[in-house]
Amino acid sequence: MSIESHSLSSPSLRESEHEQEQAALAQSSAPRRPRSFNWPWGALLPLAILGLLELGAAAGWIPSHLLPPPSEIAQTLFTLASHDLFTHIAMSVARVAIGFAIGALLAIAFGLLVGMQRRAEALLEPSFQALRAIPSLAWIPLLLLWLGIDETPKIVLIAIGAFFPVYVNLVAGIHSVDHKLIEVAKIHGLSSSEVIRRILLPSALPQLFTGLRTGLSLAWMFLVAAEMMAATKGVGYLLSDGRETSRPDIVLAAIFILATLGKLSDSLLKHIEVRKLAWRDMPAQLAR
Repeated sequence: MSIESHSLSSPSLRESEHEQEQAALAQSSAPRRPRSFNWPWGALLPLAILGLLELGAAAGWIPSHLLPPPSEIAQTLFTLASHDLFTHIAMSVARVAIGFAIGALLAIAFGLLVGMQRRAEALLEPSFQALRAIPSLAWIPLLLLWLGIDETPKIVLIAIGAFFPVYVNLVAGIHSVDHKLIEVAKIHGLSSSEVIRRILLPSALPQLFTGLRTGLSLAWMFLVAAEMMAATKGVGYLLSDGRETSRPDIVLAAIFILATLGKLSDSLLKHIEVRKLAWRDMPAQLAR
């Protein structure tokens, strides 16, 4: 009797185990929702530093003519905002957006070419690595001689800054793709464009986003050098103007604006990265 009952209950047990396995598989294959950033913790350190600077200036420990307190910088920002601050910000954002888009698109095109073709890598890689070592300020005299003093040299300089991080990371991502996947794709008759769209780019996407975020940060850095080229508008112009007029409050206000704009643009790109790479298991998620 016990044997019969055991034999009758075995199929139900197997069905239950099968359902549990299917549920676990579905749960593991479902995209994980990224953990939301707990912004109060991220704001704690900057607020603490600002508070210490304000207290140090009030106590006379920090000379205000060298490092103005945050309250004075806030007043400077308010004064600039009542004039043409937002015009400067809009001009800088437009320059970075255009330069970054041009540099990133060219980097993706050349990265795909160098990553997929050995002859292209042998031909282009040494020159790109040599050009990557040139400092941003070294490009300014040449761009002024070639392109004049209008918007073109500024955008070109920003594009140069954005190009190399995207290019280097994309080539590294393509080289890390398993060649067996490409061979299987060729066996199934996929064209070169389909191999790029369905295998190479998805596999190299994490490295590509790393390059994009690094290139975006360098675009903001190159912006300062770009807006030193006979510019009359832009946050970099405010920075240079504060230096020439010995106004550290304007210099620090411009630095604060650059840091804020850089953080906002990086957060936007990171949001896109998290959405596109929701399938990736982050160490923080695995540790939960």
